[in-house]
Amino acid sequence: MIKNDMKSKIFPGWWIVLASSVIGFLGVGIANAGLSVFFKPIAAELDLSRAAASWAAGIQSLGQGISGLTGGRATDRFGPRRIVLIGVILLVIGLIAMFFIKSLWAFLIAWGLLVGIGFSFGCTFVTDTAIVKWFVRRSGIAINIKFAAQGLSGLCLLPLIAWLTNSQGWRFSCVVAAIVIAVVCIPLTWFLIKPQRPEYYGLLPDGDTKEMVSSRQQQKNTWGTGNEVDEYTFKQTLSSSTYWLLIFISYLAGVAAPIMGVHCIPFLTDRGIDSVQAAGIMSITLTAGIPARLITGFLLDRVKTSNLRFMIAIGFLLQAVGVVLFLITNSTAMIYVWFFLYGVGNGMCQGVVIPLWARYFGRKAYGAILGSTMATNVPIAVAAPVLIGWIYDRSGSYMSVIIALAVSSGIASIIATMIKPPRELRTTNSETIILD
Repeated sequence: MIKNDMKSKIFPGWWIVLASSVIGFLGVGIANAGLSVFFKPIAAELDLSRAAASWAAGIQSLGQGISGLTGGRATDRFGPRRIVLIGVILLVIGLIAMFFIKSLWAFLIAWGLLVGIGFSFGCTFVTDTAIVKWFVRRSGIAINIKFAAQGLSGLCLLPLIAWLTNSQGWRFSCVVAAIVIAVVCIPLTWFLIKPQRPEYYGLLPDGDTKEMVSSRQQQKNTWGTGNEVDEYTFKQTLSSSTYWLLIFISYLAGVAAPIMGVHCIPFLTDRGIDSVQAAGIMSITLTAGIPARLITGFLLDRVKTSNLRFMIAIGFLLQAVGVVLFLITNSTAMIYVWFFLYGVGNGMCQGVVIPLWARYFGRKAYGAILGSTMATNVPIAVAAPVLIGWIYDRSGSYMSVIIALAVSSGIASIIATMIKPPRELRTTNSETIILD
């Protein structure tokens, strides 16, 4: 039965944005970027090579891929609240289990699987889906508010985690993180994340009224740019070349990306930088993305869908330029410039791509589509951190990986300019085809 008791001055979609932002802030700072802080202490205590320790990040990506494949469809069917709650609980269990690990296998299960799947369900594509289901015209700014909040985790959480790890150890830090996530995220999920789309409650996306929609001559599924969006099924999306080109540039982006993630603080401390200072430097990437995401979100709701690919291209270009400037000088001072430009560029790319899936393919199967992108990225996401660790173990340096990062970002920038929106759906007597 449709609910009609949600009329209020504040559109409920903004409460979903708030909850998703806080959950993402804690999840990214602890379960994603935090692994870079724990990496060397865990490797030293368990007597692991960097390649072996990197398997945790690889298995974490595998867990995220599995959860993306199953969780996307589950989100479309059952709504995001249950899935996010399951994810938060798994994340808490995984962080507590870290206190007890004594071997590589225990590390892979606790962090790779439990934390990985929990982070994926609780903090990434499911909350993104929840936001996109409630916003159409304002989806760009809504989703990028969440991304901006996640970026703050680098500034606020990473140095704190590094300090706590140095003073109390990584095991204690994981338990504290689990308690904070449980106390904060479980109530936010239960009370603020709605299980259904706004239409179920007698509302329209963005908090619009029928009069507002009529005055703009806009349907419920029409974007602020005035372009009506076809509602693709998941199967129809997979038959579009646009889908696979977007997947391909995500492969290019992921091939050397772990140097900015799990291997970032090891790279910095290898250069003689203190671990707390290294955490602060790493936070530049996340922090620099905050204004980039907010500006991107503002522009996203006003730029024609056909031109959004150029925003992605500029983002990848900035990443490549930042890396090249460091390679030319190989100075510690230029690392700050590299991380700043990379953060701005990454913020632009992610800020466009996540809502872009709905701009291209509609909201109907958005959860399944976004989840599938994580699943298709599993091979590169699993292999890349381990391969980078192996390269370091063999050469004692990350420089070849950094060069690969510049090259892959440059190529991704070029290919991004070629990714046009899919053509409209056309229905025949027997089937619906894509004019792609």
